[in-house]
Amino acid sequence: MFEVVIGLEVHVQLNTKTKLFCSCPTSFNHKQNTNTCPTCLALPGALPVFNKEVLHKSIMFGTAIDATINQTSYFDRKSYFYPDSPSAYQITQLYTPVVEHGELEIDFEDGTHKTIRINRAHIEADAGKNIHDGEISKVDLNRAGTPLLEIVSEPDMRSAEEAILYLKKLHSIIRYLDIGDANMQEGSFRVDVNVSIRPKGDEKLYTRVEVKNINSFKFIHKAIEVEVERQIDAWEDGLYDDEIFQETRLYDQDKNETRSMRGKEEAADYRYFPEPDLLKAVVTDEMMELYSKIPELPDEKRDRFVKEYGMSEYNAGVITSSVEMAEYFETMMEEGISAKNAATWLTVELLGRLKGDMTITNCHVDAKKLGLLVKRIEDQTISGKAAKEVLDKLVEENLDVDGVIDALGLKQVTDMGAIEAICDEIIGANPEKVAEYQGGKEKLFGFFVGQVMKASKGTASPQAVNEILKSKLG
Repeated sequence: MFEVVIGLEVHVQLNTKTKLFCSCPTSFNHKQNTNTCPTCLALPGALPVFNKEVLHKSIMFGTAIDATINQTSYFDRKSYFYPDSPSAYQITQLYTPVVEHGELEIDFEDGTHKTIRINRAHIEADAGKNIHDGEISKVDLNRAGTPLLEIVSEPDMRSAEEAILYLKKLHSIIRYLDIGDANMQEGSFRVDVNVSIRPKGDEKLYTRVEVKNINSFKFIHKAIEVEVERQIDAWEDGLYDDEIFQETRLYDQDKNETRSMRGKEEAADYRYFPEPDLLKAVVTDEMMELYSKIPELPDEKRDRFVKEYGMSEYNAGVITSSVEMAEYFETMMEEGISAKNAATWLTVELLGRLKGDMTITNCHVDAKKLGLLVKRIEDQTISGKAAKEVLDKLVEENLDVDGVIDALGLKQVTDMGAIEAICDEIIGANPEKVAEYQGGKEKLFGFFVGQVMKASKGTASPQAVNEILKSKLG
């Protein structure tokens, strides 16, 4: 039996308006090589100037993970040549990063928790982007110099599932803090996975393999599984020392396999030395007080929802898993509706209807609309079944809730006299079933309810129908 050992390195692009060491914009998807200047192109004589907002966002993150904030940190030069790095080096923080020794708690479905240690979070400059077009490779340097926060965990995760829980919680924190958009498809939340195995009970750390730049939680999970299987097969075949060595591998999602990219460099290979063109980064006490103020985080919001709305911890955890959903839910609650109904109509009914690129932030149904729809169920204006018809229409078109209810003729009949007349008609038309029901066949009650609802075209108040039928049938 083997134990899996996983550590993660996550590169988060910080959402500053300008780059790390120059005033070029960081906007995504502009024409190639237009957001550049002598500094981010590393032209001779151009000097970097540190973007203070990067320090602000880094300290916010450090505060969120209860880490040590180094009020004096330093930049280092990491030497390597890649086609998309015009300077042939990267400015980073090796010896004294801005954030050290934090932790993040992951939550399992059974209600248990585990703490994952975070070794460091350091500031560094991003490289450009290689674009492969057939046999030709091109370089876009718009991204060169974009500020990154590299978050390095300790090797505390023991399965692909734990790694995904950690990444989702980290992703959520980044979004709650609003320090990055964490868009995996656009490369602003990039994950490198370090994987090794060891016999159960062994405390030794064996050779780790890095699987680099995977852009979805689904593929990260698969990459870990296939890499673990590869290493176990090599061990069991007696080929571990021959086939498993420290290297960087890529995950091929089409073939569901990892394959070698290059040998993994050691620190000495990068020839680190203190960055000569930058002063140390100093955080004053006043800056610490200002920069360490952060918004309510996912765990805090979850606990508040449990206490304030009487929700289960699981439902509160689902709602607060993303900042957009949590804000949507709280706006719904302004209608004075029950938390249980709000959660159901958000996570089950609305999310179940969103297709393709539709999300709760770009669909026609905003939080006010969905909150009002739930309110119309609770005040018995419409039935739950009718509300589903209304929601179908609202998802398709940008319409008004009450307008759709009126247009579809779905408003419930609450006139007791009118409902009583329909009940009398159904009872009179089914004397045999009345006799069977009164003779003890109680399941037939549902038949009568169904017939009344059908006769009223679904507009009769179900509560009123039940009350009247129970009274008349005895």
